Amino acid sequence: MSSDNSVGAIHRPSLRRKAARFFGQFGVFFRGFLEEPKMVGSIIPSSRFTIAKMLAPVKWDECKVFVEYGPGVGTFCQPVLDRLPRDGMLIVIDTNPLYIDYLKKHFRDSRFHAVHGSAANVEDIVKAHGADHADYVLSGLPFSTLPDGVGPAIAEATYRIIRPGGAFLVYQFSAKARDYMARHFERIESGFEPLNVLPCQLFWGWKEPKG
Repeated sequence: MSSDNSVGAIHRPSLRRKAARFFGQFGVFFRGFLEEPKMVGSIIPSSRFTIAKMLAPVKWDECKVFVEYGPGVGTFCQPVLDRLPRDGMLIVIDTNPLYIDYLKKHFRDSRFHAVHGSAANVEDIVKAHGADHADYVLSGLPFSTLPDGVGPAIAEATYRIIRPGGAFLVYQFSAKARDYMARHFERIESGFEPLNVLPCQLFWGWKEPKG
């Protein structure tokens, strides 16, 4: 009987820590939404189904620089780091310092770089980290609510920084992002994930190799 009690004592703190981490993460995410609602796509982080489907087309053995816009509390960060080569680099960009501070404290991986800034400046940010291109760029930014001119500027800068053969991965609740992507990306594939709050549309814009 004392053995059962000791086992319970071991597991209870672990469960409490996990619960505290979850609600702490959700609290930070929700606070960020309240501060900048036009820059956050949802008050609920993406589901594991959305993450898996969104990252499925990535050729990880050819990926050295992965960029994410609007990482929030890092829902995609660990899944990307788990797949990224040891010599790869994940750069996340967010305009909210609350999220950036949170991410810097929770991701100690040397491949991880959190930047407080605008996705429209992705070219300068990537080059500042010693790279001349990105292989893939992921975005959950709500293009339909971004300030005027910001969405098109982000799409254009993203196309320029992505290498031929790479892709712009976008998940949205509306199709607005596709309109901006279509001005630059030669091939756009579409998908849908119902097991998400809210159900979301998925887009993969491919930059075709020259010739």
